[in-house]
Amino acid sequence: MQPGRIIGPPLNSVKERGKEMNSLFRLFFRPAQGAASILLVRLAVGLIFFTQGILKYIDPNMGVVRFTRIGFPHPYFTANFVGAFEIVCGFLVLLGLWTRAAAVPLLIVITTAIATTKIPELFRANQGFWYMVSDARTDFAMFCSLLFVILAGGGAWSLDAQRGREKANLLSF
Repeated sequence: MQPGRIIGPPLNSVKERGKEMNSLFRLFFRPAQGAASILLVRLAVGLIFFTQGILKYIDPNMGVVRFTRIGFPHPYFTANFVGAFEIVCGFLVLLGLWTRAAAVPLLIVITTAIATTKIPELFRANQGFWYMVSDARTDFAMFCSLLFVILAGGGAWSLDAQRGREKANLLSF
C-alpha cells in the first residue's frame, strides 16, 4: 500500500455518486415554481370560499341556522353578508384579480370563524385543546393560505400579472 492513499472506492465512483446525490437533492429540494404553486393555493382558497359562500344561501343549516346557533345578531343579514363576501372575494382570488385586496376580507371572515366557533371549544366539557386543534385544522390552513396569498400576490398565472404585462407593453411604446 502506498503512503497517503485512502482506502475506498475509486475516485471516479465517488464523484459519480456525488453527482447522483446532488441531482436527487436538486430534484427534491429545488425551489418551487412560484407561478404554479401560487396558482394551486389560489385554487384551493378561492374554490373553498366561493362554494362555502354559495352554501350559505342554498342551505339554511350552513347559513342562517348556523349564524343563529353561534349567536350573531341579525343572523339572516349576517349570513347573507358573509356569504356575499365569500362568493365575490373567493371568485376574485380564484381568478387572481385584485388578489391581495380580495384576500383581506376573507382573512377577516376566517379569523372571525376561528374566534367564534373554534376558540369556545377550549372551554366546553368533553372538548378542550386537542378537540379544538383537530376541528380547526381546515380553518387554520385557510388562515395560513390567505396570509400567503396576501404576502405573495396572485403569481405569474393570474389576471393581476396579465394586467401588469399589458400595462408594461403599453408603456413601452
